[in-house]
Amino acid sequence: MTKEFLYNFIKQHRLAVISTTSKKNKPEAALIGFAVSEELEIVFDTVKTSRKYQNLLHNPNVAIVIGWDNETTVQYEGIATELSGDDAGRYKEIYFSVYPDGRERAVTWPHIVHFKVIPKWIRYSNFNEPVVVEELTGPF
Repeated sequence: MTKEFLYNFIKQHRLAVISTTSKKNKPEAALIGFAVSEELEIVFDTVKTSRKYQNLLHNPNVAIVIGWDNETTVQYEGIATELSGDDAGRYKEIYFSVYPDGRERAVTWPHIVHFKVIPKWIRYSNFNEPVVVEELTGPF
């Protein structure tokens, strides 16, 4: 399993389920639109009024599931950080390349923010013959 293979698989998808943890340690999941960098970082937007945003401020550890068609998935765990500073523009451009309408949302939606997730653990699973299940641990 190579980083390039994972990047190409992840890039085929635009939606994922992200799991976060509330202040009361309650798991919460949400569907997100996302983009991926060549370093396998996940980029997404959300609003500050969402549960997800509050959860990420409390605990930046996330789990993400990408792909589910044809019994093929990537399970992804990492650390989410709100974009700011010099790198924010680069990561937003990665997101806007997948979601061009995100550029307008970034200007018109109140309280919108962008996050990147740095991967710490990834499992690719394809349960078709021949079955392939491989785990990778960062750094990526």
